[in-house]
Amino acid sequence: MWVSKKLSVLVVSFAAAFSSITPVHAAEKVTIFAASSLTNAMNEIADIYQDETGVKTAMSFASSSTLARQIAQGAPADIYLSANNKWMDYVFEQGVMDADSRHQLLTNSLVMVAPKSYPDDHVIINASWNIKQALDGTRLATGDPAHVPAGRYTKESLENLGLWQQAEPLLARANNVRGALALVEREEALLGMVYKTDALVSKKVKIVADIPESSHVPIEYPVAIVKDKSRKAVIDFYQFLQSKQAIDVFTEYGFGVNK
Repeated sequence: MWVSKKLSVLVVSFAAAFSSITPVHAAEKVTIFAASSLTNAMNEIADIYQDETGVKTAMSFASSSTLARQIAQGAPADIYLSANNKWMDYVFEQGVMDADSRHQLLTNSLVMVAPKSYPDDHVIINASWNIKQALDGTRLATGDPAHVPAGRYTKESLENLGLWQQAEPLLARANNVRGALALVEREEALLGMVYKTDALVSKKVKIVADIPESSHVPIEYPVAIVKDKSRKAVIDFYQFLQSKQAIDVFTEYGFGVNK
């Protein structure tokens, strides 16, 4: 009995001494709020980063407007990647971003997509185009122009091409650009206006038209760090997004990169 008690004391003492010299720290994690069109590229970049550094990331993908409002209300984001400048302007106006961290990271372009089974491979988009006939009883899928950047670009483009009045009542307004893409993939909408990067990752749609870049403002993706979140792990990942490794991934997925 005495030996057993003595052994127990020794075990407890050894464990206490061991824990005192090898403290266990919670693994570093960086939380990124990013526009849904960045899903594939950002997930791949996060995997590369974790393999190299051991730092994990938590990704939240949604429309830029949804994410901006969440950040303004105190959501636990470290980095915000928006699909347009409007919603980045919004979070800066709310005073919730690091004032010196804003950077124009990426560019994109707008295309029209159709299911692979769609009879036309090329659609000529001009003021004389009959959208209703082309849709054959379905709708034109895009992000909701009221709050989704892809939808805003779509509206501006169709207005400048003289097609908005005809197109507006035929829209299928999705909560984000990936939702619009899904409608076309399921053939619930025979045409959709999405980012080129979204079209390229889908095996169920084809690009039937490139939307003239002159018909809308440049599609830019700014990145910034949330206020009071500039710890080393966050700054390191923010800088990694601008590294050659990350740029190569973004380019692979069809994004343009601002150097």
